[in-house]
Amino acid sequence: MALGIIGIVTSLLLLITLAYRGVPVILAAPLASAVAVLFSGAPILASYTEIFMPAMAGFVGSWFPVFLFGAIFGVLMTVTGYAESIARTVTKLVGSRSAIAATIVTSALMTYGGVSLFVVAFVMYPLARELFRVADIPRRLIPATIARSSTGAPP
Repeated sequence: MALGIIGIVTSLLLLITLAYRGVPVILAAPLASAVAVLFSGAPILASYTEIFMPAMAGFVGSWFPVFLFGAIFGVLMTVTGYAESIARTVTKLVGSRSAIAATIVTSALMTYGGVSLFVVAFVMYPLARELFRVADIPRRLIPATIARSSTGAPP
């Protein structure tokens, strides 16, 4: 039992480390799950074919349209220049030093308005990227800023 928990924690740390280093999740998730399976003592091949792959296929099947249309919308906002236009307007209203607050408020309004957080992430990323570029803030803070808008606590 304790070895299984150690395996879960180790695989989670591995997944976080690989994601932070830029390894795609489609590669990092199977590696991290293999570590958890090795620590649990379960058969590796059976765990992949009977547990991991059906669960992954179910997740992809359920959420693929949301990811696809959110990504298309985000790309269209970037290509058409709409993200840059909104970023400039928001920057004029709140100032370039308030890019994080502007991203949190805009994301929160969209989330509380009923838009799925997955869609908000795809829509807000091009806006936040432009706001952060103008404010000279590192892009690595964008995911945390967008996630902050969905917690329910005031910014």
